[in-house]
Parts: sequence; C-alpha cells; structure tokens
Amino acid sequence: MDDSTLRAIERPHPRLLAYYVLRSILVPFWFIALPYHWFRYSTMRYRFDGEGVTMSWGVLFRREITLTYSRIQDIHLTSNFVQRWLGLANLEIQTAAASAGAEMTIEGRLEYEAIRDFLYAKMRGTRSKAVAAASGPDANATLVAALTEVSAELRRAREALSRAAEKR
Repeated sequence: MDDSTLRAIERPHPRLLAYYVLRSILVPFWFIALPYHWFRYSTMRYRFDGEGVTMSWGVLFRREITLTYSRIQDIHLTSNFVQRWLGLANLEIQTAAASAGAEMTIEGRLEYEAIRDFLYAKMRGTRSKAVAAASGPDANATLVAALTEVSAELRRAREALSRAAEKR
C-alpha cells in the first residue's frame, strides 16, 4: 500500500457498523449500546500523514490521539471470530508509554495487514533517519573529540596515581 492510498483512508469500513450492531444486540442493555456504537462509528476518523497517524471520535466527549511514527514501538493485530468472519481486525499500536495497553487501536479496516506493514516501514524509516543523522560527519568529529578528551583525562589520572605511589 503506497502513501497516497493510505492517506485516502479517513473512515472505517461499513462492515465495522455491522460488527457494532451484532456486538450491541448481544448485551442486555442493547438500547444503550447500539446508539453508543453508532455514534462512535459515524464520528470515527483516521488521518495518515508524513509525521504520523491521527485517530479521532466522539460526539459529546471528542477524543483525538496523534502518534508520530518514531514513537511507535510495536503493532499487534487482533480479531475475534465475528471480526474474522467480516474480514476485520484491530491494529493495536503501542508506544513506550507507561500504560501496558495499546495507545491507539485502529479498527474497521479490511486492509489491516497492509496498514501494519506501512506503519512498520514508516516506523523503521524514521528510526534509520535518526541514526543516519546522529552518525553523520559532525557526529564523528564530536565523537573523536570526546574520546580524545577522555583519553587525555585518563592519562593525567594515571600519571597522578603513579606520582602518588612513588611518594609512598
């Protein structure tokens, strides 16, 4: 999946609404769960850009999560029996935050494996760019200067220790 195709994804697939309806009618208070899930589905938006991924939803309490690609640590695909039957899966994106759960869960897309692969590629790409920037010619000169300074300090400490040992 290329960048332009992924950037065009803004809404969950209509099969997610079918999953929400099935999930709602299986609980005792379905008349509360069904409107909740309908509003969640109708307000859910995704945005993939050059910096990261953003997900938002909610009517009364609007919630928006933005993760940069460099913060992503791991991505898990999960799906229950009904989700597999509908061809859906949840992409649980984890960061290095203190919480043990997923920071963001992208749900309601059929191309979940392609999205996961895209996110992994972006995640690795931002890390390799950071490593390349840190290992450029300026970084080498800084490292050489620091090692030279440490070497000189060790030499002075060794000479001071040998003088102190000679005085005893």
